[in-house]
Parts: sequence; C-alpha cells; structure tokens
Amino acid sequence: MVITHSSQDGTHEKKSVAMSSVIAAVGLTGFKLVVGITTGSLGILAEAAHSGLDLMAAVMTFFAVRISGKPADRTHHYGHGKVENLSALFETMLLLVTCFWILYEASHRLLYHKADLMVTYWSFAVMITSIVVDVSRSRMLYRAARKYNSQALEADALHFSTDIWSSAVVILGLVCVKISEWVPRVAFLRHADSVAAIMVGLIVVYVSIKLGIRTIQSLLDVAPSGIEDKIISAVECLPGVTDCHHVRFRYSGSQLFVDIHILIDGEQTLKEAHDLTEEIESIIQQLLPNADVTIHPEPTT
Repeated sequence: MVITHSSQDGTHEKKSVAMSSVIAAVGLTGFKLVVGITTGSLGILAEAAHSGLDLMAAVMTFFAVRISGKPADRTHHYGHGKVENLSALFETMLLLVTCFWILYEASHRLLYHKADLMVTYWSFAVMITSIVVDVSRSRMLYRAARKYNSQALEADALHFSTDIWSSAVVILGLVCVKISEWVPRVAFLRHADSVAAIMVGLIVVYVSIKLGIRTIQSLLDVAPSGIEDKIISAVECLPGVTDCHHVRFRYSGSQLFVDIHILIDGEQTLKEAHDLTEEIESIIQQLLPNADVTIHPEPTT
C-alpha cells in the first residue's frame, strides 16, 4: 500500500525562495564589484568574487529545486529528488574551494606582504548592506530547508551564511586599517583581517564537510539512525501484527520512502488486512511526516 502526497505547494515555495536568492546574489555581486573597482579595495573585490560564486550556487539551487519538483515517471520511479542532493554536493565542493582559496590568500598576505586597502564610506556601506541581505536570505533559506528537508536549500543558506562572516572580516580589516593609520604604534592591526579570515575559513570548512558527509550519505541511501527500531517497536505493538521486519528507507531529495514487511493472520479478510495496513501507515507517518510508505503483508504459518 502506497501513500502519496501532493508537493506542488512545497515546490512552488522552494522555487520562490531559490529565485529570491538568485536576485539577491546578483545585486550583491554587482554592488561589490562596482565599489571594489572604484575604491581599489582588494578585500571588497575578493568579496565580489565570493558573491559571484554564491550566484553560481544560487542558480544551481534554483534549477535543482525546479527539476526535483517533477513527479515520478517511467524512468524515475522515486521522482527526481536526488537532483537536490547532487546540487548540495556540488555547492559544498564549490564552497570548500572558496574556503581554501581564502585560507591561502589570508596566509599569503599575513606571511609575505601587506595588503593595501583603500577605506571609504562606500567600502563600509557595501559590506553592511551585504550583511543585512545575507542575514535575511540565510534565515529564509534555512527555514525553508528545515521545513522541506532540502539539502540544496541548506547548502545555499550555508553560502549566504559564509558571506556574513567574510563580510564582517572585511569590515574588521577596514576598521583596523583606519586605526593603524591613526595610531602608528598599533600598526600590527593591519594583519587582523588576515587572522580573522583564517579563523572563519576553518569554521566554514568544518561546517561544509559535515554537510558534504550528510549529502553523500543521502546519495548512498544511508538509513536514518535509530528510525528502524522505532518503527519496528511501534508497528509490533499493534494488535494483529505478529512481526515487523525487512524495514528499508531511502531519500529522494526531501521525500522519504519507507518499505516494510509484516506478518499477519492469513485467515483474515482482505478488508481487515487493508484496514490494518492503513493503521500501520498512520503510525509510521506520525513518526515520519509525509513519508511515502509501502507495506508488504505476509501470512503467518
């Protein structure tokens, strides 16, 4: 017995959130690029490049969500949800490449040469605007990711969250440059942005690796930990169920598919067996909301 749920509303909301992220990334990339070129700030130009990568990730997320929302067909019996997992994996790899570049650049500046930063009003304006937009976008993306269990949206949210920290690092660098100009005795503060960038880069690498592991587990159909025992216990407590076994799970994007076998009295009518499977489906969906459940009843000997 299979339960299916309409996901049109969820797909529409995920597409809307993903598209708004694309628009935000376009605006931030253009703003940072203009200010970076006019002020000659390497930090802001680096942020423009970072936002450009976020734009690529946002576009990837939008198309992934759009494709994953397609219903199952003859060649994709479990739908197209795995596209979201693939998108999340590519985005995580892209974020890791960005972080390693930031770590390399920060270490190089710290050890070998000083970065010349030109601090203007627009330098602070563009970075503060970036933080405000990134906070708004990351919260919305994380909220939608948790609501629909979407790894693609979660990866996109991680990109925007990373921008918050990197933008704060650039602002810190700009402030330290001004302080070092005003107070020559604390000239070492010019290195503060590089040190902070290294710390942020290491944190983001750690978070990205955790997300990457989860994404790979989804692609390899790794079963959620502890769920199997909960389902077996809940189902075997029902009157009429002798045994629950061969419990299997697989995710296709945000959609969870559950497949179980049960032993029941072979002498009962078809309607009685059907009513029992309906009750079992209800129990499982209380544990795993919106799960697509398949039950294989087997007669006891």
